[in-house]
Amino acid sequence: MKKRILAGLLALGMTVLALNGCAKKPAAETTAASAETSAAPAANAASESVAPTAASSAGQKTGRAASNEIAVGIAQDLDESLDPHLTVAAGTREVMFNVFEGLVKPDPDGNLIPAVAADVAVSDDGLVYTFTLREGVKFHNGDPVTMEDVIWSIRRNADDSEGEALVPALTSISDITSEDNKLLITLSEPNNEFLSYLTLAILPADYDKQDTAPVGTGPFRFVSRKAQDSIVLERFDDYWGEPAGVDRVTYKISENAEGLILGLQSGALDVVSHMTSTQIVQLKESEFNVEEGTMNLVQALYLNNAEKPFDDVRVRQALCYAVDKQGVIDMAFDGYGVPLGSSMYPAFGKYFDESLTDYYTVDISKAKALLAEAGYPNGFEMTITVPSNYQPHMDTAQVIAEQLKSIGVKATIQPVEWASWLSDVYSGRKYQSTLVGVDASEMTASAMLKRFVSTAGNNFVNYSSADYDALYEKALACADDAEQTLIFREMEKNLTENAANVYIQDMADLVVVRKGLEGLTFYPLYVLDVSRLHWAE
Repeated sequence: MKKRILAGLLALGMTVLALNGCAKKPAAETTAASAETSAAPAANAASESVAPTAASSAGQKTGRAASNEIAVGIAQDLDESLDPHLTVAAGTREVMFNVFEGLVKPDPDGNLIPAVAADVAVSDDGLVYTFTLREGVKFHNGDPVTMEDVIWSIRRNADDSEGEALVPALTSISDITSEDNKLLITLSEPNNEFLSYLTLAILPADYDKQDTAPVGTGPFRFVSRKAQDSIVLERFDDYWGEPAGVDRVTYKISENAEGLILGLQSGALDVVSHMTSTQIVQLKESEFNVEEGTMNLVQALYLNNAEKPFDDVRVRQALCYAVDKQGVIDMAFDGYGVPLGSSMYPAFGKYFDESLTDYYTVDISKAKALLAEAGYPNGFEMTITVPSNYQPHMDTAQVIAEQLKSIGVKATIQPVEWASWLSDVYSGRKYQSTLVGVDASEMTASAMLKRFVSTAGNNFVNYSSADYDALYEKALACADDAEQTLIFREMEKNLTENAANVYIQDMADLVVVRKGLEGLTFYPLYVLDVSRLHWAE
């Protein structure tokens, strides 16, 4: 007997909200970059002069609306390699979400729905997953998707012969077989999160230019890329599903926040996500709508636990008591945002532990006492490394630096380019503290929490806790969903109690959309679905 997995499978209790205007809402979510932050390289989006894109007074569409195109402003260049299996930055996933699909994919409500697979079934013991491949699915190069392509894509991500697998959870696969259009995946042990990992992109097995000219199955196909300037996508006419609403999307990169504003004002851009309330007031209400959704990330002052003085838990706790997270939200974001107390954001529903939000309340005396106990009675100097192209993180760092003065800590903000952040902070771990946002690559608790396991390759904060590692192993071995959820929440509590980082907020996502352009849809992941956008008739 098999249980059918339909469109409502694995809903995580996630809510989304889109509002015209800037009315505050009690709970908002956030944005970031792949495993970490949003940042960016070059291009002056405002340098182009373009005809208006809305309907003219005579009722005729002009400019990009007439040619059924849109221009989207983004604050960071994509990864050097566009191979989706090797993506590091969330900003790359945000764009390439429109190009790639897995056997299943997320919908706006947080469900996993069939994609390259038309149907999924799971055996009662949770060990055998049977996927029925959808007929007629084509790659962007015109080749049909075959069983060989699907199996190759999965095995590539599960391969741990040369170190950690690209998707470690897939190493639990004990067997993959196929018969006609049926794919059977057998696990060595049940894994409640397993299906979420099958959102990994299905790629052609015999194609070797995925890094520079990517080919997927999504509603848009990749056309071109000009480093630090632009990325162009076109509607894929042979897409198996609902066709995209526009024919062409050009993403224009601007590492200068002011460049995005100028691009909107000049008519060079139609959509810009992740704006601040300060930026929005510079735009004419008659020309733009402002949609409020969620960024779905954890913004924090991430601390290098292996570097002094943050190798001492008392110092980390002192910073937590000194930072007023609601004060940060009020000062830098005009009250937009949801305070957080650990590495999980509200859209994850059952996994989110709201009680941890107020675990540390502002207590300057206690913070000073902890510093004195740790050997820093007069405070210390520290450096906060921030990707300079992402203004919300820069603004947050400035407020935090001011707040830390109350306990004698002098924080110097070190702005760096996105490429430097990736190489020196994320990969090289050569930093003291950094202000970024961390998101989830899949809709799993593990996507947020595994990175703090001491041996994890992406544990860029060098967190090391034997208790935490043991909890994660226990969670993986747990087949009961309710019990596993409690273990994941215990992991969050461990991060909070040990002040792994100074948690701030799940940032509100304010998206500016030119009037006449409709269909903006928010997801519980850090993505922008441009396939749903369309110009009003």
